[in-house]
Amino acid sequence: MKGRDGLLYIGIDLGTSSVKLLLMDSEGNVMNTVTREYPVYYPNPGWSEQNPKDWCDETITGLKELLREADKTQVAAISFGGQMHGLVILDEDDQVIRPCILWNDGRTMKECEYLNEQIGKRKLSDCTANIAFAGFTAPKLLWLKENEPESFEKIKKIMLPKDYLAYKLTGSFCTDVSDASGTLLFDVKNRCWSKEMCEICHINVECLPKVYESYEAVGTVTEATAKLLGIRADVKVAAGAGDNAAAAVSTGTIGEGKCNISLGTSGTIFISSDTFSVDDCNALHSFCNSDGKYHLMGCILSAASCNKWWLEDILGTKEYAAEQSKIERLGENRVYFLPYLMGERSPHNNPNARGTFIGMTMDTTRQDMTQAVLEGVAFAFRDSLEIGKKSGINVERTKICGGGAKSKLWIKILANVLNLKVDILEREEGPSLGAAILAAVAAGEYKNVEEATEKMVRIVETVEPQAELVEKYEGCYEKFRKIYPACKDVYDLLCQ
Repeated sequence: MKGRDGLLYIGIDLGTSSVKLLLMDSEGNVMNTVTREYPVYYPNPGWSEQNPKDWCDETITGLKELLREADKTQVAAISFGGQMHGLVILDEDDQVIRPCILWNDGRTMKECEYLNEQIGKRKLSDCTANIAFAGFTAPKLLWLKENEPESFEKIKKIMLPKDYLAYKLTGSFCTDVSDASGTLLFDVKNRCWSKEMCEICHINVECLPKVYESYEAVGTVTEATAKLLGIRADVKVAAGAGDNAAAAVSTGTIGEGKCNISLGTSGTIFISSDTFSVDDCNALHSFCNSDGKYHLMGCILSAASCNKWWLEDILGTKEYAAEQSKIERLGENRVYFLPYLMGERSPHNNPNARGTFIGMTMDTTRQDMTQAVLEGVAFAFRDSLEIGKKSGINVERTKICGGGAKSKLWIKILANVLNLKVDILEREEGPSLGAAILAAVAAGEYKNVEEATEKMVRIVETVEPQAELVEKYEGCYEKFRKIYPACKDVYDLLCQ
């Protein structure tokens, strides 16, 4: 198995439940993919951890399988996408001190309250362009200092999950700007670690890795890695990107005003920009992008999972298409759904928010309820899009990916609720493809990320908004956005 010009590139997506490995040629053709699973551990309610050794073991096994039929001498570069925010800590002997605390771990509510209220959101935003969320890395360090001081005192290296893999493969203690942006230790505007935040979190900046742009080579594989995999020892390794920034590369979301919507279990609206910006309320994440510039990102904790919950858990059916086929009167539904089944991150940052149906009457139908779920998720994306617009970013169209994007009806609803053209891609491989593209840039196959994506990302269909539906949904959205403020105090009361 060879690429068209002989050279091959590997993308590694270190996800929460599995690692996905992808082999690509220089034209962007996917030659092979492999997925290897590993466990998540839940030692206490709301906690979520993994053993970094599991990542390494399954990645090495997966790489061997990925390259089994390939000409291994033609592998030119490797890069990574990966779950963000996780805390990996090493001691002076380079041994992992404790299991990694993951992005979806909820133990740091007390630490987030301390950071946001006592240190202050304005101070955090000035230092990092963001405020504290339970999943971010900095609150985890404060939790560790308070609850496991013996582990905290041993720290010599602090890493993010994908960067631990890079360290094991290359020996390079590094990270990239997009992943570092989600630590709450990083000065996003100036693309460097914030010494002030390190002091607030009682860590030495020397414990943090060297920061690279996502497309930069951080070194080559070690001789041991080369021998183990049967590849050359001069194979370059690129810094890679956090999972959403890597996925954005795979969809070509690079440059001013480009947008991608990920309609997966959770949802993200990712808006790339040539310039740095922060919204007044820090409702969106302001992060560095993988092309050397910036992006704003809204994260909806429950997206396609809302539809799965409604259909499978409540209605007891897996006939998604059949349930949606009876929905016809778009923009006329009197039932609304707030999709906050796991609380909400963007733009409300409220873990107490709850899923809510409102507007039902005696003539409400099953289809009305199903339609409300699809529309509620679309309205939640609209909340974040409106904040992006207020930051001065002009968005005219969006790419779409994720399992929910298989629904043509949902895409039509999104196009009209957001009043955006929605571009459907020829293929969807997510962060693993984005990582492989970054590897190709690091190896010199392309001069920059934008050139690479223009060559490799292909649109096969565009769904356009319809003026009449846009007008109807404008009225619906004006009603939707008034429901959360009306319910907020009730949510807080329910969680007491």
